[in-house]
Amino acid sequence: MAVYTRVDEDQLKDLLSGYGIGELTSFSGITQGVENSNYRLSTTGGEFILTLYEKRVDRADLPFFIGLMGHMANAGINCPKPVEDTSGQILQEVSDRAAAIVTFLDGTWSNSPTPQRCRAAGAVLARMHLAGADYMTLRRNALNSAGWMPLLEASDKGQTDGLLPDLWAQAKTRLEGILADWPHDLPHGVIHADLFPDNVLFIGDRVTGVIDFYFACNDFIAYDLAIMLNAWCFEPDGSFNITKALQLVSGYQSTRPLSNAEIAAIPVLCRGAAMRFFLTRLYDWINTPADAQVRPHDPMDYWRRLNFHHQVNTPKAYGFGG
Repeated sequence: MAVYTRVDEDQLKDLLSGYGIGELTSFSGITQGVENSNYRLSTTGGEFILTLYEKRVDRADLPFFIGLMGHMANAGINCPKPVEDTSGQILQEVSDRAAAIVTFLDGTWSNSPTPQRCRAAGAVLARMHLAGADYMTLRRNALNSAGWMPLLEASDKGQTDGLLPDLWAQAKTRLEGILADWPHDLPHGVIHADLFPDNVLFIGDRVTGVIDFYFACNDFIAYDLAIMLNAWCFEPDGSFNITKALQLVSGYQSTRPLSNAEIAAIPVLCRGAAMRFFLTRLYDWINTPADAQVRPHDPMDYWRRLNFHHQVNTPKAYGFGG
């Protein structure tokens, strides 16, 4: 569920009176997602999305996110474009929440993308990296490698080991190895940092939208591709689908070829990306109240991916040079 804050018809009509996008004809809550409250708005002028930013989104970061979406849209990336009201403002206040209206994008997503969709998504990620090269606003990655050990230490060892005996100690050993090998001088830029399959919309095999920029930040560009390899190329049984990886990598490199240093770093970047999502899911699994509106993701899904990464150390295992 992703409608934490309720709004009613009168509130929406009052909000839309300050825009030039028509009158409200219908609206509905969107249950997809876990971070913010989202509503689909139908007006006499078209279709839009209203997002209410919940507590996990720092208001100070909103100008970065909003500006980045506008920048990407203006560069030809199919992403939600923020809509200004008649006074030129984008950010609003709705039900004591910061809020914004953005354009609606057609398309659907799949938890099991085809190799063809992997290729198309890889190419779009590369286009985003190129488009972000002249986006001058900066945002530090709050979930970068420096934050991973504190996340593990904040996860109760007793409850962690309840998932798997000695899990906490194993995770600490693996994390120490990742941090020891973590690169320091790879190309840096704006990354999406959360480009899971549910954040890419398709009609057929054509990408029609990239959404959810609320983890976007500045970090190693190739790390973004490592996140996608983790999110797009593992099957439900935990096996790594090399066919999907080959297509994802090929699609990316057809638009932005990686440097030799970036390719060489792919194994540790993939381990790091898997560790990041394992740790945030582990923390949420332990610390989310039982009566919370959202059920946290199972962290062991990413532990199984870490098991795969732990066994390989060559970029060829991820579709490079294949």
